[in-house]
Amino acid sequence: MREKNIPNLLTQEKVSKLLNISSQKLEEAYWKGIIKKYQKHDLDAIQFKKDLGPIESGTLVIDKGNIHIIRGFPKIRRTLLLQPALKKHFPKEVAVEEKMNGYNVRIAQVDQQIIALTRGGYICPYTTRKATEILYLDDFFQENPEMVICGEMVGTLNPYVSHYYPEIGKLGFRIFDLREKQTNNPLTVMEKRNLLKEYGLEPVRLMGIFPVDEAPETIMEIVRDLGANNREGVVMKDPMMQLEPLKYTSSQAQASELEYALSYPFDLAQAFLFSRIIREGFQAYEMSESTDELSERAFRIGESILYPMLETIKRVKKGEIAAEDLVIEVGSENEAEEFIRHLRDLKVMAKLVEIKDGKAVIRRIHQSTNDRVNNYLHGGLY
Repeated sequence: MREKNIPNLLTQEKVSKLLNISSQKLEEAYWKGIIKKYQKHDLDAIQFKKDLGPIESGTLVIDKGNIHIIRGFPKIRRTLLLQPALKKHFPKEVAVEEKMNGYNVRIAQVDQQIIALTRGGYICPYTTRKATEILYLDDFFQENPEMVICGEMVGTLNPYVSHYYPEIGKLGFRIFDLREKQTNNPLTVMEKRNLLKEYGLEPVRLMGIFPVDEAPETIMEIVRDLGANNREGVVMKDPMMQLEPLKYTSSQAQASELEYALSYPFDLAQAFLFSRIIREGFQAYEMSESTDELSERAFRIGESILYPMLETIKRVKKGEIAAEDLVIEVGSENEAEEFIRHLRDLKVMAKLVEIKDGKAVIRRIHQSTNDRVNNYLHGGLY
């Protein structure tokens, strides 16, 4: 009885060989929920919800006559202390690229159709439409059909992470990797930049390539400057891309994330709070800050934790809903509703508030925060 429900892709020997995972293991993973059917946007596909063997979570396998495998973007580990981590991880040189505050997107071509995937392996209709408006991709994919563009969608009309960059404005895209579709092998740092230049596509900023002995102090100064300018941080890479990258973020970015999470404490805070505070402690230690600098850091973190939660409690007490409004550009109400359906696929509660002058306001409701704050305000116990 079970076999009737197995996606066709999982029964194909070709898929098993391409993934280098046995058909039996793929079938077991399906029944465990590691692999899910994905039948949206007229595609017959399977989606990896977790890592499985060599295959990353967020991988999408699509059957369009030909089998297309768009591998998930590998997780980038974080260093808490630059000095020991860089010397241990990189033997000679470190390429430093800016880490931008947006959301991770992979863009690929599937039988002449360009699609944009979010980190979890969902095809986002809004991102797909905007990516093809912002970027001219036809020539690139005509000549590089087996390549995946990995980058960051950024700007103030970003529906997932809205952040202002003066050089971006409303919405923009910056590319941090080019990877082979099936193997996930990346181009080297300079191969990537040269190829992007050939097609007029914009990479993230390369802050420099430094000898590993000089890198910690130099990167620390770069991150201080980025933080002072309300920017996120850096990704540190082996120039030949044979080693895993590392990431490191500014104190200001961590405070901003805490402020957002604590605005909706019962929906987001647990996933954000501990890791950001740990980062702050180690960063303060390594930077050997003065008394005034340390006081400023403590004040910044304390404010980012307490004030947004207090404001939410006050709003809920007034009868308002714990929610945030996202603004996206749309050509019609159907486009707005399509994006809302996409959010609901991600288990996000959302509704359309209004459409005006080509912009849709979509309200994301943080129901757990709303319900639990109301409960405590009326005498409920924690």
